[in-house]
Amino acid sequence: MSRTILDITDFSMVFGGLRAVDHVHMHIDEGEIVALIGPNGAGKTTLFNCVTGVYTPSEGDIRVSGSDSEMIRTNGKKPNKITELGLARTFQNIRLFSSMTALENVMIGRHPKLKAGIFGAIFRDKKTMTEEAQVITDSLSILRKLDLEKYANEPASSLPYGAQRLLEIARAMATEPQLLLLDEPAAGMNPQETKELDDTIKRIRDEEGMTILLIEHDMSLVMSLSERIYVLDYGKMIAQGSPDEMKSDPAVIKAYLGE
Repeated sequence: MSRTILDITDFSMVFGGLRAVDHVHMHIDEGEIVALIGPNGAGKTTLFNCVTGVYTPSEGDIRVSGSDSEMIRTNGKKPNKITELGLARTFQNIRLFSSMTALENVMIGRHPKLKAGIFGAIFRDKKTMTEEAQVITDSLSILRKLDLEKYANEPASSLPYGAQRLLEIARAMATEPQLLLLDEPAAGMNPQETKELDDTIKRIRDEEGMTILLIEHDMSLVMSLSERIYVLDYGKMIAQGSPDEMKSDPAVIKAYLGE
């Protein structure tokens, strides 16, 4: 039986009088690629923001697998503490450090793994220097895995759009997450870039052992990648199942196409 990485129980998020997410249940098991889909305004990014500590849920529980497989409740934990539990995300809108190089952006993602304290940073002892050299090596390795090594010393803002999207994923991977959350990773990509993204996400799961949850509007990508799909509409979970099941589900068709 697969280990559960993320377990969401009876989760709601209320802003004033607006119930953005309403009593949602979902789980992600180790090694899965799962998609969360739904029309604009369905509550998908709100759910991501609660899972990653941007918001505290109004109701319900969000729990993440800990180091010895016990489930740790994350409600109210700060984003950096949730990152330490092995969750990392990208955003709808690219949030790279545009004036820093591709390599430096990934190195920032390695920061939570560093052990050198302020003493080491000031006095530059041998242990700190060795650790920093390892960070560079590890970051270059991640760039290589995503075919971004050629851009290592280029400012992030000068990269082609598709490469910037991949660089965001590389920076998230640098935290060594057990669950990688991708918020519309194909947004703005052309068909060739989307196809390459499809291959890359599968490779990340297969070669790096990461579990993946993605929000995506590109249905061809969702159907190609996902083993399971959850469908949100007006904050409510209206369907879940395999891609084949979702293609023919009347509630899903209605949500996307109207009656």
